Amino acid sequence: MGTGKAGRRRDILLVPHTGRSTNLGACAQAAAELSAAGIGVRVMQPSEGDPAVLEATPGLRGLPRYTHSQKAAEGVELILVLGGDGTFLRAADVAHGVGLPVLGINLGHVGFLAEWEQDSLALAIKRVVEGQYWVTDRMTIDVRVFGRDGNLIGSGWALNEVSIDNLNRRGVLDAILEIDGHPVSSFGCDGVIVSSPTGSTAYAFSAGGPVLWPELDAILVVPNNAHALFTKPLVVSPDSTVVVETAPSTQGAVAVMDGFRDLEVPPGARVEVVRGVHPIRWVRLDDSTFTDRLVTKFRLPVSGWRGPAGDSDCNCDCPKHRRSGNRGQ
Repeated sequence: MGTGKAGRRRDILLVPHTGRSTNLGACAQAAAELSAAGIGVRVMQPSEGDPAVLEATPGLRGLPRYTHSQKAAEGVELILVLGGDGTFLRAADVAHGVGLPVLGINLGHVGFLAEWEQDSLALAIKRVVEGQYWVTDRMTIDVRVFGRDGNLIGSGWALNEVSIDNLNRRGVLDAILEIDGHPVSSFGCDGVIVSSPTGSTAYAFSAGGPVLWPELDAILVVPNNAHALFTKPLVVSPDSTVVVETAPSTQGAVAVMDGFRDLEVPPGARVEVVRGVHPIRWVRLDDSTFTDRLVTKFRLPVSGWRGPAGDSDCNCDCPKHRRSGNRGQ
């Protein structure tokens, strides 16, 4: 267990994606820099693959290792994720309900959930060591599935989305959408995605949903390959209850939360989605905006943008001039 400058004990939980040697090297670098600053380091074992890769990696050998459980988070200051969005979501699963902040460093492809990229790892560690970070809350959603008899089948939560997916691709899932106790529409579909603003840039986006800024608390509903006239995405109040009912005569389905937590949805079931009781605490290292991240991660074309009138001579470090390299002379 490490000790901070004021005598406060500090521990960091590292959650790496262990599929590539470069990721393990980045994890070892982070562990070395944190340890050198007197901060205790523990590592979460991979949920898939050989856990022996941690012991075989110099710099990680001998560190306390934990399985995917809330015990791994006991006494921890924050969780440092070194990987892509899938790794971040699994780390959030540990942080959820215990109020731990999560910081993501992208070692994957798009890595939309990560705060910074791998080339800024050393600076990120430095800011964590010095306490130069702050925490914001990201909305989650809670999910409950009820059988045809009204009995609870199971419950769960998601940071990104819950996707109610048809299990039999030879037919369609007959679904009825309900908002706040009132029916909206019925349709055949491959499934229905119910998403948080954070998840609006993930599966819901691929299915044709809009991008929601994370500062906007709302629930997004996106029918997936639906066969009906009124199947446009809906953005509803964060205080609403969104329900997807399946017809008693339809196919069986499954409710998949964040891509790896499943609940059975038999014919005639109800999937109820509401705003989550526990948000995810999100570590921020700078004041870059969601707009900046959207442009960077999706490589959106912004050439030709002039910005507000009268700022051509500004000496600021605003996103416009960071991108253009023109900060005024």
